[in-house]
Amino acid sequence: MNSIVILNTLVIIGILISAFLTVKFDNLLSSIIALSITGSFVALEFMLLHAPDVAIAEAAVGAVLSPVIFIITLKKVKEGKEE
Repeated sequence: MNSIVILNTLVIIGILISAFLTVKFDNLLSSIIALSITGSFVALEFMLLHAPDVAIAEAAVGAVLSPVIFIITLKKVKEGKEE
């Protein structure tokens, strides 16, 4: 097997494991972190597929922006419950 095929397979396995953990975790913060890791793996896969523009967009949105928005929302929801 080619080394690129092996690397693609490992990244896809990483995507599947981190996506599974995103759904399986009971703690919402842990799920958000796993979602960010999933986005990072997806961005890496796009780089391996020679789509750097899509990889940059996925890294910005899937690995950074969405988790930050989720964490801010989670913090505000928890603050609302304390009042």
